[in-house]
Amino acid sequence: MQPVITRASWAMIITLGFVWGATFMVIELALRGITPFWLTFSRLGFAALLLGTVWQARGGKLWLSEDRPWHWLILSGLLSAAIPFLLLSWGLQHVASGFAGVSMAAIPLMVLPLAHLFLVGEQMTLRRSVGFVTGFAGVALLIGAQAFESSGEDLELWGRLACVSAAMCYGVNSIITRRLPAIDPVGLSANLMIIGALIILPAALIVEGLPQMPSGETLGYMALLGLVPTAAANLLRVLVIRSAGSTFMSLTNYIVPVCSVVLGAWVLKEPLPAGLLSAMGLIMGGVLISQLGALKRLFSR
Repeated sequence: MQPVITRASWAMIITLGFVWGATFMVIELALRGITPFWLTFSRLGFAALLLGTVWQARGGKLWLSEDRPWHWLILSGLLSAAIPFLLLSWGLQHVASGFAGVSMAAIPLMVLPLAHLFLVGEQMTLRRSVGFVTGFAGVALLIGAQAFESSGEDLELWGRLACVSAAMCYGVNSIITRRLPAIDPVGLSANLMIIGALIILPAALIVEGLPQMPSGETLGYMALLGLVPTAAANLLRVLVIRSAGSTFMSLTNYIVPVCSVVLGAWVLKEPLPAGLLSAMGLIMGGVLISQLGALKRLFSR
């Protein structure tokens, strides 16, 4: 199935960029009152409850064809939710958030060769490659060299490996999600969250034991993370990948750092980086170059 990019596709990735841009900040706040494994489970649990309820209310149908590759669905649950959520929650305790931002921005560069090999209609071209590299350069300029400075943490190297591994999980999973046969998008989103929660729950019990009752403030952060950047955003992510393709979806990871920096300045009163306008110019230029054909078709309608 050829990817189809519409105005709704653009609206969804911009929304995802804004939502996920605020997520790192909320994760850091939540980690003040809860451990990484239980934070991951709470995100997945809230999302599974919400999406599962909506899915059942719509009839609870999942597969829309005779082909039902459950093994790929389970692997997708691992790579889209359980593993990367846990890796980021743990890794952010030991690395600068800027490094995590650079790691997520590298996802488009990982997706591009994978999509070229495994997806119809998403082959690598010189223009698309130049666009993605230009966008990544903009993100590197935006976040700055301080992203690679040592935080002094004993487990910093492992924290960095965790962030990069989370990015690799997201990149590989976008290909798997795109290649799944006909499937209900709400059912797919719900089952990914359910699978992730069922995997993380025993791991949390083994590694961290029974959790202590968190404060009301922490519960609020947990619910927010579960319902907005996990449940709602995961549904949008599935819709974008299934319709517009993995390569287009990966552009979200160039929008996330921009939103994160702007929200940090607005909400937390953090200083804006000196190269903000130049970085945004590179990022938008990279998006324009890589998606020139889709933009021409969009505005010619």
